[in-house]
Amino acid sequence: MLPPRLAPTLGALALAVCAVLTLSACSGPTDPGASASSIGQEQLVRVPADAPTVQDAAARVAPGGMILIAPGTYPETVTISTPDVTVRGEDRNGTVIDGGGIRPYGVVSIADGVRVENLTVTGATFYGVLFTGLHDDSGPSAPSANGYEKWDPTKFPPLQRYLVDHVTATNNGLYGIYAFNAQHGVIRDSYASGSADSGIYLGQCVNCDALITGNVAERNAVGFENANASDSVLVAGNRFAGNRIGMTLLSSYQEAFTPQRGNDIVGNLLADNVAADSPSQADGAFATGVGISGGQNNRFARNLIAGNPRAGAIISNTEDIPSIGNRFDGDVFSGNGVDVANISAARSPAVGTCAPTAATALPDALLSALTSCSDGTSAQPAAASAPGPDVPPGMSFLKVPAPKPQPNLAQRSSYPRLPDRIDLPDAASFPVPGRDLLGDLSGTR
Repeated sequence: MLPPRLAPTLGALALAVCAVLTLSACSGPTDPGASASSIGQEQLVRVPADAPTVQDAAARVAPGGMILIAPGTYPETVTISTPDVTVRGEDRNGTVIDGGGIRPYGVVSIADGVRVENLTVTGATFYGVLFTGLHDDSGPSAPSANGYEKWDPTKFPPLQRYLVDHVTATNNGLYGIYAFNAQHGVIRDSYASGSADSGIYLGQCVNCDALITGNVAERNAVGFENANASDSVLVAGNRFAGNRIGMTLLSSYQEAFTPQRGNDIVGNLLADNVAADSPSQADGAFATGVGISGGQNNRFARNLIAGNPRAGAIISNTEDIPSIGNRFDGDVFSGNGVDVANISAARSPAVGTCAPTAATALPDALLSALTSCSDGTSAQPAAASAPGPDVPPGMSFLKVPAPKPQPNLAQRSSYPRLPDRIDLPDAASFPVPGRDLLGDLSGTR
């Protein structure tokens, strides 16, 4: 089976946070180069010059303002409950929010329109950076309902408008960068490693309107994970290589909005996912490029899926939810143990998987259905498992080697309000990448 989600509920977090402020739609340009006195103490709060900690700054910043953090290590957790705030480090590699291996999260936004950029988040036991609409006056929480029960979106409306840009999330216990019950967001040009679940995670949203692009995820249990995040999701031009599993698309009864469906995964590198210097996962699928477990009608195009010793792609079910209508169009499969493996249970057989460029399949009889894109995939006998290399023991998330220094984000002259909808790039503009995609950002110190 593909690995289940490992996350505890958000309500398990031990939090001490500010009361939620009214999420008004505020905006206005902010000049990070101006002095606090020239634009107002609350519009720009410098740490530590104006506020000794980042959380103190979060309590003082005005809607539409900026928290500008000087280089240094800040041993704290931060909750942003003011809308349209920018949280920016002066030096991506030198401005570090450090959970110390004991605090549950680094930076959490429970407000609309927040940017987190140009800093490092490390050592959180659960989440490095979290955006979520699941919160109450005590901070992030989880309702008692699960995916088997009716979800009331009016009680916990999704967070609107978020941006993660040039963030390094490394050595966090479960997740590096996490967006949950959130819409209209971008995670771009960031780096994630050392996560025992996934480096980048998108979960529980419909009409998500999300863009995941230009990121590097390596030495994680899973590079990128999607559970029940559906519709208008573009995952393009990322390097998900050197993990235990490159990426997963999951339907999960642990979250609302089953089944997962309708993502576009284009122009990504999903290669060499056989990293031993990473935290372990609960279940198998080590050495796999793509895992689809109950995911439906997802469209893969022009990805390089190569060098994954177990399988390029594994198709499975989640309980009674089958994988249906997933298409690989123009993807390049190379050097995998097998290009596509169907290990779905007979009670929830995969249907309509299309992979015309696959050269090998498990079981062998599956290949003709894959390459002809017939709807008869379910008629092919499923394999019990996909054989692969022995699974090496994992290491503590705190001991995964640190990444090399990452590039800084150029300073901007203004920070207008994030848009109500994402201007998604043309998926056709992403070609099949080479193995060197974002390779200059990969590797350890």
